Amino acid sequence: MRNQTDSSSSPDQLKYDVFLNFQSEGTGKKFTHHLCAALDRERIKVFKGDNALDQERIEDSRISVVVFSKSYPSSIRCLDELVRIVECENTMGQIVFPIFYDVEPRESRRQEGVFEEAFSRHEESFKENIERVRMWRKSLKVVSNISGFHSKEGDEAEFIEDVVKKISSKLSSSTSTSTSTSTSTSASTSTSTSPSASSNLINLKRLVTASATGVIACLEKLVVQAYIHALRVSGGNRSFSHITPLLFVFFFI
Repeated sequence: MRNQTDSSSSPDQLKYDVFLNFQSEGTGKKFTHHLCAALDRERIKVFKGDNALDQERIEDSRISVVVFSKSYPSSIRCLDELVRIVECENTMGQIVFPIFYDVEPRESRRQEGVFEEAFSRHEESFKENIERVRMWRKSLKVVSNISGFHSKEGDEAEFIEDVVKKISSKLSSSTSTSTSTSTSTSASTSTSTSPSASSNLINLKRLVTASATGVIACLEKLVVQAYIHALRVSGGNRSFSHITPLLFVFFFI
């Protein structure tokens, strides 16, 4: 699994909009093909997971779409991907969207019917690694309780259209949230630097004030010394009108 830095990538940095988790034998290539084609028409980039090596792509996607079908619980690959999907939801806030294709939502939630049969076989096959089966059950329950779409008898094209609209809406929502967070972070950073700038300005004012005070003190000494010198030269009787300009400069400053 990737490190924390990679998992925290922003939505704009991810390679795919949708990771499609499905078992083709249960959904029929027709349904998944039409779903992917409809998403492609909306310029939604999809990655179809169809082998064990594709799990890494889950972390590169903004949304994971899980298509539950009658053959889904029998697929070890699908269940392993499902565990990773739930992990990504918890660690990086990935959006998870279930589709119940030709199965009742309560069957996967309660793990009844074909789900119960499949897990009975898994528990028999994985006696030495029963924890893996428990993780499958737990992940299945988590995703099955998420609001999604349930396909029933009717127009499949219309059903796919509704699914695509929902996915598109979720993608738009996640993009808006990401932009808002980025703007908020930028404003926060700007605000946090203002006290430092203010402190620097105050220090500069103090430096200027101190420098001005030093200059005034020097001028004051020069004026006094000039006045005393003038008195000595004149013997105390001469007018000090000739140093008036100096006094004027001093008091003007």
